[in-house]
Amino acid sequence: MSKLFAISLSTLMLIQSFNIGVDDFMQFDELIEHAEFHKQEYGDNFFVFLSKHYGELKVEHSKKHQEEQNDHEKLPFQCQGHISSIVAFLPFIPLNYSEEVVTLDTTEFNFHYFNFYSSLYEKELFQPPKQA
Repeated sequence: MSKLFAISLSTLMLIQSFNIGVDDFMQFDELIEHAEFHKQEYGDNFFVFLSKHYGELKVEHSKKHQEEQNDHEKLPFQCQGHISSIVAFLPFIPLNYSEEVVTLDTTEFNFHYFNFYSSLYEKELFQPPKQA
């Protein structure tokens, strides 16, 4: 289940990084309709149609066919995403407070150490020699 969730979340993030929205999917019928219009009117196949509206022939096609501009605006993937960020640098200015800061010194500890084990070093058996 967690693998399925990770794959679906990764796919969602990938689609969002391409800036594809739901409205683009809703406009696919207009894309197909306009492609059929180009096939009947100009004899273009689908790849030439894509090149005229999304590829290298886009500028030339938009100059020659100004009457189709209204239809071209309805096609999907026509939005251009722009990201702008504003960075503001605010220097830190220390404020001088007139009130005195009072610190409390407490010596009460909540930690107690008890030696619950015994060591063989406490017995004289493993002690170093006392006379040299």
